[in-house]
Amino acid sequence: MQFREVVRRRRMVRAYDPDRPVPPEVLQRALEHAIRAPSAGFSQGWDFVVLVSPQERGTFWDAATGADDEQRQDAWLRGVRTAPCLVVCLSDKDAYLDRYAAPDKGWSDRDEERWPIPYWDVDTGMAALLMLLTAVDEGLGGLFFGVPAPRQAATLEALGVPAGRRAVGVVALGYPAPDRRSPSLRRGRREVSQVAHRGRFGVPWQG
Repeated sequence: MQFREVVRRRRMVRAYDPDRPVPPEVLQRALEHAIRAPSAGFSQGWDFVVLVSPQERGTFWDAATGADDEQRQDAWLRGVRTAPCLVVCLSDKDAYLDRYAAPDKGWSDRDEERWPIPYWDVDTGMAALLMLLTAVDEGLGGLFFGVPAPRQAATLEALGVPAGRRAVGVVALGYPAPDRRSPSLRRGRREVSQVAHRGRFGVPWQG
C-alpha cells in the first residue's frame, strides 16, 4: 500500500472481531516501527506494555474502568473491549532529564523547567501513531485512547509499571468489525488553507 493511501485510510476503529487475534509478526512489526519514532536527544523514553491474552486485557480494563457496571454498559467501551490487542504506551520523563544532563548536551542539572513542553509525552505519542499507521498498512484497524486521570495510578500499579512512568495512551489493534462512525466527524476536516499559515499567523498557505 502506498504511504499516502495508508494516511488517508487511517481512522479510529472502535469495534473489532474478537475471534481474530493480531498475527504475532504484525504486532512485532508495529513495535519495531514504533521505536523508529523521533525522540529528543535520542532519549527513547518510552515503554510499551503489550496485552494480548484475555487475562492481561481483563486486568487492564478492570483497573482502567474501576469495574464500574454503568461504564461497562457504555457503547464505546463495549466496542473497544473487543480489541484482541492493547498496547499501553508509557513515557519516561527521567530518561529525558538524565539525557540532557549528560556532558554532550551541556545542561548541568535535570531541571524540568528547561522543557517548554513535555517531549517525553510527545515522542511517545509519535511512536503510537507509527503503530496506528502500521495497522492500516497490514489491513488491521487501530484506536488511540487515554486512561482516565483518576484511573492512571491504579492502571499503572495493576500492570507493574515502575514509578516515574506515565500512560500517555493505549493503542488498540485488531481486525475491524462494523461500528458506528464518530458523530464528531460531522464537523468536517479543516482544510490546509485554514490551518497552514505562510510566513506569519493569519496569512493562509496557498500550495
